[in-house]
Amino acid sequence: MEGLPTPPLPGPNGQEIYDNVSKQAWQEWQARQIRLINEKQLSMINPDDRKYLMDQMALFFANEEADEADGFVPPEA
Repeated sequence: MEGLPTPPLPGPNGQEIYDNVSKQAWQEWQARQIRLINEKQLSMINPDDRKYLMDQMALFFANEEADEADGFVPPEA
């Protein structure tokens, strides 16, 4: 699959994502991240909220069970 054009985050985490995550997977994560931010009313100013999202991102990319917005129903393919 097509890779990302540049690392999406600074530092080693961004490089790890750049090296191992496809463009499509990154877009899927961004959509989930937006739903989590909106549903859980997260603030990117709050360090605990940022850590929560980073933890969820790690679970998502490891194909482990990660949180989803309550009531979210994925569209049918």
